[in-house]
Amino acid sequence: MNTGFLKCLIINNSAMKKTKYIYLTFFLIIISSLLISAKLTGKPTNDYLNVTQSFSDKTPIVYHDYYNIRFWGLEEFHPFDTKKYQRIFHELLQKSNLSEERVIVAAKPDKHLLSLAHDKKYLKSLNSSWTLARITELGFLRFFPSKLSRDIVLEPMLYQTGGSLLAAMAAMEQGWAINLGGGYHHASYKNGEGFCALADIGLIVRYLRQAGKVNNVMIIDLDAHQGNGHELDFIGDKNTYILDAYNKEIYPHDIVAKSSIDIKIELLAFSSDKIFLERLEKALPTAFHEFQPDLIIYIAGTDILDGDPLGALAISPEGIIKRDEMVFRLAIEKQIPIVMLLGGGYQQSNAHIIAQSILNLRDKFDLF
Repeated sequence: MNTGFLKCLIINNSAMKKTKYIYLTFFLIIISSLLISAKLTGKPTNDYLNVTQSFSDKTPIVYHDYYNIRFWGLEEFHPFDTKKYQRIFHELLQKSNLSEERVIVAAKPDKHLLSLAHDKKYLKSLNSSWTLARITELGFLRFFPSKLSRDIVLEPMLYQTGGSLLAAMAAMEQGWAINLGGGYHHASYKNGEGFCALADIGLIVRYLRQAGKVNNVMIIDLDAHQGNGHELDFIGDKNTYILDAYNKEIYPHDIVAKSSIDIKIELLAFSSDKIFLERLEKALPTAFHEFQPDLIIYIAGTDILDGDPLGALAISPEGIIKRDEMVFRLAIEKQIPIVMLLGGGYQQSNAHIIAQSILNLRDKFDLF
């Protein structure tokens, strides 16, 4: 009998059991600590927006500190800037006469408002860590309790979604508004994907139409990715006009959604300022000639920036600033309310470029 083999087997099995128990215990300690921390530092659940509020005494810039994704310091090791919204806000405060007291504080949409943007089945699915892991493509969320997953990724999106609606309402009062977040253009009425769990664009359109404040809405989507979420939501809607410029070589390649686009600017990977701005300069006047909107929803994604790992375009910081100025100039000249949502943008330099662009808009059009 091979006693050496048996001895080795017994020793290996014992080591495996010890290792299993050690890792399992460690994993349970980590999860328990996160749950306790979530319980102690959880975001408020009743901070809902007031749709009757006036913005006459406010600068129409919308922000909340809860826009930023925090994971007990671990987010600092992530290559994407999960606190870009905070960085934008602080730079605006430091480099302009914007005061924190005059900024519109974002709040979450309640269940009634969310039901305008999504069906019940989809909203219920957002209670699942598996759903949130799929939408965000963060596989580790599947192993987290649902409350923890919601606190980490869904709560910031809820605040940004509410911020988008508040910004649109403020734009209807003051002619322009900027939400320092939002622009979840991959989310639709029945689905979320591409790190977009909530359809803030659909919510804006449906709420303002229900309230009798708008009829015709133009969506100008200049994020690097095709905005398939809002496009699916408004297929066949003659009162919604969509201009979408995007890298045609990357996600989402949604052929069905493309049928909803009125003007497509399909770009090749690594297109630069000259091609992008020339095509946009031709497309914008055409859009306004063909359609007279009551509101412009502008998705000002900065994932078009050269070096972005997901956008794969090559637009310079100056090109982004010029792009935003082109869109705002037409809106202001034509006296059409415009709400700007930030969309995607994943590099550490994005926050500074966005702040610089907003400051340029302030200077060129005397916004605040």
